[in-house]
Amino acid sequence: MIGIVDYGMGNLFSVSKALERMEVPYLISDNKEQLAHAEALILPGVGAFRDAMKLLNETGLASFITEQVQKGKPILGICLGMQLLFEESEENGLHQGLGLLKGRAVHFSGKDQDGSSYKVPHMGWNKLNFHQQSPLTEALTEDHVYFVHSYYIAQHDQDTLVASADYFGEVPAVVGKGRVFGMQFHPEKSGDLGIKLLRNYTRYVKMTEVLK
Repeated sequence: MIGIVDYGMGNLFSVSKALERMEVPYLISDNKEQLAHAEALILPGVGAFRDAMKLLNETGLASFITEQVQKGKPILGICLGMQLLFEESEENGLHQGLGLLKGRAVHFSGKDQDGSSYKVPHMGWNKLNFHQQSPLTEALTEDHVYFVHSYYIAQHDQDTLVASADYFGEVPAVVGKGRVFGMQFHPEKSGDLGIKLLRNYTRYVKMTEVLK
């Protein structure tokens, strides 16, 4: 069973509906005891980094997530949820994240190398470029997914970069290290490739359960 972390700022409906279509058992909860019984976690997120971390800290879910990951439980962060996995964000001041991956969320500059303006947020379909093998991208081919974000991860470890998109520079789109994974885009809104990426995560979860 997949535990979807409900901390008040996630797009729970679309993620849960995607799991339903794949016939993957799940629960949506803010209860740490219930989530502890899940085989893996999904951390969704829509909104501001600062507000999300405030809620995660106030509910004790931040320390809970860290402890569960340290015990070997897989986690997938989606959109803002991916950024929360990293060390910090510059959104509305500098704020600490969960620190499960190295990197910082920074705002798109809105200016290209020639000084011309470009649109922020990065919104719409963009193609993924695969960089290394990962359980998430196994047997998949590069295609387009759907992004909506004004901040992106910079100063990250290259060995965590699974796939990127090009938006006036390299934008980390899929990350992974150990059993910690993230997708900057919305896989549940990204057509066939998005569903396949989610399915690969659930298959990875099943595999890790068998290996225990």
